[in-house]
Amino acid sequence: MSFIKLVLFLFFINAGCEKSKDVRTNEVEKSTTHIGNRDFREDMRSFVIGLSEHAKEQNPDFSIIPQNGIELVTKSGRASGKPSKKYLEAIDGNGQENLFYGYKRDNIATKPEVTDYNVDLLKVSQEYGNSIFVIDYCSSEDKIEDAYAQNYNLGFIPFVATERDLTLIPPVPTKLNKLTSRDVSSLNDAENFLFILNYEDYNTKNELLNEIGNSNYDAVFLDMFFNDGTSFSKLDIEKLKKKPGGGQRLVMCYMSIGEAEDYRYYWDNDWDKNEPVWLDKENKNWKGNFKVRYWEQEWQNIIYGNEDAYLDKILSTGFDGVYLDIIDAFEYFENYDE
Repeated sequence: MSFIKLVLFLFFINAGCEKSKDVRTNEVEKSTTHIGNRDFREDMRSFVIGLSEHAKEQNPDFSIIPQNGIELVTKSGRASGKPSKKYLEAIDGNGQENLFYGYKRDNIATKPEVTDYNVDLLKVSQEYGNSIFVIDYCSSEDKIEDAYAQNYNLGFIPFVATERDLTLIPPVPTKLNKLTSRDVSSLNDAENFLFILNYEDYNTKNELLNEIGNSNYDAVFLDMFFNDGTSFSKLDIEKLKKKPGGGQRLVMCYMSIGEAEDYRYYWDNDWDKNEPVWLDKENKNWKGNFKVRYWEQEWQNIIYGNEDAYLDKILSTGFDGVYLDIIDAFEYFENYDE
C-alpha cells in the first residue's frame, strides 16, 4: 500500500465511510436490475478487447498484459477448452502471481495442483505468441533461485518479490541473473522484468527514477502516479526507457480495471452519497478499493476512450504498454452475494 493510499485510507475511515440508507437501497436495486444472467467472463473479455483495440489504434506496438484471470484464454476456462481466439489476439502477454511461491503465504511453495492448473492455461496463451510474466513471492535464497529456474524452464519471464508490498528492487540470484545492457524492443525480447508499485521508501520522484534507471531490467512495470498523486511525465518515461549502458527497455504501466480506487484522480467524493450504477462493494482486504460492474459503459468510459480516461493518459505519457489488474473480477460476480 503506497503512502498516498495509506493517508487516504486513514482519512476514509476517520471521515466516515458509512453510506446512507438510500444508497444501501440503491445497492439492492443495482443487484436485481444489473446483474441478471450475465456471462461475466465474456464481459471481461469484451472489456479487454475493446480497450486493446482503442490503444492499438493510437499505437500499434502498445502491449496489453492482463494479470491473473488466466481462465479467460479458453471458452470453458479449462486448458483443454476451445481457445478464446479474439481475446488471445487482443493481448500480448499474461501476468500471473504466485505461480510457484506465495499462493497461500509468502515464501511457501504453491501447491503442485494449483501450479499445474495455471501452467496449463498459461501455455495456451504462450502458444498464441503471448509472453508470460510471473511474479512469485519468496525471500529465502534457495526458493528465489528455484522460482527463477522453474520459470525459465517453461519459457516464462520471472520476477521474484521478497516483499508483497512491492516497495523495492530485490536482488537477482547471481547464477540466474540475465540483466544486461542489451536492447529490448518487444515483449518477446524480454528475459526479466521489475515490478514496483509502492513508492513509500522514496522521498522524491527523481530518487525513484534514478534507482530504476540505473538498473538493467529488460522491462519495468510501475504505477503512473507518485506518492503525492502527481503522474510521471513523458520525459520521465523516455528516460526510463534507456538502460545505463545505452540499451533500450520497455516501460509498462499498472492499471486496475476490475476495481475502482478512491485515491485515483478519477474518484469523485460525491460517490460516497450518490453511487454510480457501476460501483459495487468495497474490497474487504483492501480498504479504498471497490468492486465495479466492469461491463457498464460509464465505468469503461473512465478507463478508456476519451482524453481524461486512465488508459488514454497512459498512452499520452509514452508508456509501451499496460498491465491490467483485477482481471479475475468475474469470480466475484460469479459468486455474488446480494
